Amino acid sequence: MDLELRQLRCLVAIVDTGTFTDAAIELSVSQAAVSRTLSALEHVLGVRLLHRTSRSITPTTAGVQVLARARQVLAEADNLVREATTGHTRLRIGHAWSAIGRHTAEFQRRWAVRHPGVELLFVRTNTTTGGLAEGLCDLAVVRTPIDTQRYSHVQVGSEPRYCVMAADDPWAKRRSITLTEIAERVLMIDRRTGTTTADLWPPDKQPKLMPTNDVDDWLAAIAAGRCVGITPQATVTQYRRDGIVYRRVRDAPPVPVHLIWRRHDPHPATHAAIALLTELYSPGTAH
Repeated sequence: MDLELRQLRCLVAIVDTGTFTDAAIELSVSQAAVSRTLSALEHVLGVRLLHRTSRSITPTTAGVQVLARARQVLAEADNLVREATTGHTRLRIGHAWSAIGRHTAEFQRRWAVRHPGVELLFVRTNTTTGGLAEGLCDLAVVRTPIDTQRYSHVQVGSEPRYCVMAADDPWAKRRSITLTEIAERVLMIDRRTGTTTADLWPPDKQPKLMPTNDVDDWLAAIAAGRCVGITPQATVTQYRRDGIVYRRVRDAPPVPVHLIWRRHDPHPATHAAIALLTELYSPGTAH
C-alpha cells in the first residue's frame, strides 16, 4: 500500500479549507495537484472520501473515518519530527515509581536555573529500566539491579527503607519497625520494579509474599489492611495517601539509587544531571 503523508495532508487541507482552490494555496501546490493527490489516496484506500458538488465538499461515511485517523497519523508524524529536531534541547528522565522522591521538586527548580536551554521532563514507566529500554527517556532513575553490559550507570545516593501500612494498623502508633517483625506479616511486593525481595530475610524466616505490578494497586491493598509493604524513602514523599502511613525499618539496608543511560549514546546533559543529583543526595544538602 503506497499511502503517503502528503496524501493525508491533502485530504485534511481540502476539508478544513472547504475548497480545492484554498487547499492548493495552503499546501503551496496547484489545484490540479490537489485533485491528483486526492484521487491517488482514494485509489490506494479503494473508497470514495469526499462528496463534491459545485457548492460544497463533504466527507463520505468512509471519509469521516479516514479523516479522523489521518489527523491522528499526521499529529504523530509531527511529534516524531519535533522529537528528532529538538534533540538535545530536552532531557527526559524516566522512573518506575517515585522519581527522586523528596528531591524531585528541588531538582526541577535548580535545573531550570542552571540549564534554561534544556527542557526537563520526568517520565513514569513501570519497567525495570524506567523506560530507557523502550526509548521513552534519555536517562532513568532506578533502584533495582542494573544490566551493566547494556547500560552505563552511577550511584547518586541511597535511601532508607520504610514499612508501609494501613493507618489503623497497630504498628502505626510506633516510630519504627524491624525486619523480624515484618517477617510475620503478609508482604506485598512488585517483582518487576520493586526493591523488596525475600533476600532481606534468612531462608527460614521469610514473610509470605503477595505480588503486584502497580503502585496504586499496592497502596490500595495495604490501605485495606490485607498486607504491609517495604519501600524506599522516595515513595514516602511521592505517594502520600489517606489511610496509609510509613514507618522506618530501622535494621534494613539502604536502597542504592542509580542513574542509568545508554552506553553508546549518552545525552550531552548526562553529566550535569549526575552532578545535580549527587549534590541533592549528599548529606547536609539544604532543600
